[in-house]
Amino acid sequence: MFINYAHRGASCYAPENTLSSFYLGIRQGANGIETDIRRTKDGVLILFHDDLLDRITSAKGSVSDYTWSELSKILVYGEKEKMFLPDRLVTLEQFLHYFSHLDLTFALEFKARGVEEDTLKLVEDYHAMDKCIFTSFEYEDLVQLRRINESAVIGYLTSDTGTEVDDMLHAISAQQICMKADCLSKKLVDRYHAKGFSVRAWGITVPEMMEPVIRCGVDGGMTVNFPDELYRIN
Repeated sequence: MFINYAHRGASCYAPENTLSSFYLGIRQGANGIETDIRRTKDGVLILFHDDLLDRITSAKGSVSDYTWSELSKILVYGEKEKMFLPDRLVTLEQFLHYFSHLDLTFALEFKARGVEEDTLKLVEDYHAMDKCIFTSFEYEDLVQLRRINESAVIGYLTSDTGTEVDDMLHAISAQQICMKADCLSKKLVDRYHAKGFSVRAWGITVPEMMEPVIRCGVDGGMTVNFPDELYRIN
């Protein structure tokens, strides 16, 4: 199934990984949300891409240096030149509370080590396993996930097009390869399909990249900051 994933929400238009960004992505036609999981100093799983808070928030330092109580008070900004209203950080549990009942697919990316088991527990508590694909650039995160759960849907994020990646995917019974868009070709997508993997594209930085990626035959969807643009052409 082709999924229009709002990348950290509609992050071209609203502060990324916030409720305003997620809701806007849905309004713009996204049928999926991609987000990132980290852990606070006191063990709470939150949705935040960077290790450091500095780029888009009113705080400085690492996410893991702060408790959730402290982080819940800071502001998250969008691209400041666009005058976005700031928003607040979101926990994984809050996200699941607001969105798990909707007809959406979630791409949950591990951005910190050792969050796999607690992530799975929360997703299971909200009866959302059938809506989620769990991803990481770190292969060992996915190895650990598979050790914990035999049936979770796994996608490996990579820009490596070597055939050894195919064996790595088979070793953890992954279902999807999540490939950087500028590495894709129809021949490469056909190779993954022949080996039983679906293909999702990431790294689409401008709308002009979308149609060439679609022509390559990706079937697992596309991760975009501008879901309205993808909805318009697909």
